[in-house]
Amino acid sequence: MAFFMGSLDTTILNTAVPVIARALSVTPLAVKSVLASYALSLAAFIPLCGWMADRFGTRLVFASAIAVFTMGSALCGLTTDMQALVLSRVLQGAGGAMMVPVGRITLEKTFPRSELVKAMSFVAIPGLVGPMLGPLVGGAIVSYFHWRAIFRH
Repeated sequence: MAFFMGSLDTTILNTAVPVIARALSVTPLAVKSVLASYALSLAAFIPLCGWMADRFGTRLVFASAIAVFTMGSALCGLTTDMQALVLSRVLQGAGGAMMVPVGRITLEKTFPRSELVKAMSFVAIPGLVGPMLGPLVGGAIVSYFHWRAIFRH
């Protein structure tokens, strides 16, 4: 589920950009920084994952990643201005960046080599489906609910 949520969040806001722009009284182009901040945060924090997992343990880092991601999502849903939304997305991206690699390290340590491919494919499929469903889910949410509901997953 963590892999799915992390990958879903890479695209879920794409269809919500005009609605968020209207709600925050900014141009749609300004909302692009919200999208970019998540992606850049992912890229910035992924290299730290292996070191953190070795130093603090995979279980603690994975649990912390889920907590940081969840906290970032909650803050995104509560924000009232662009700067706070961008900062919240950076926090959400930091948690999301840690979830996938550390989750894979956990799988590698948990399953024997003979079952590792099966376990990895079981986890990879939801992670690949997330970005495909993101625009559809985001569009449905902003059509029938408030844009803040995107962050209440």
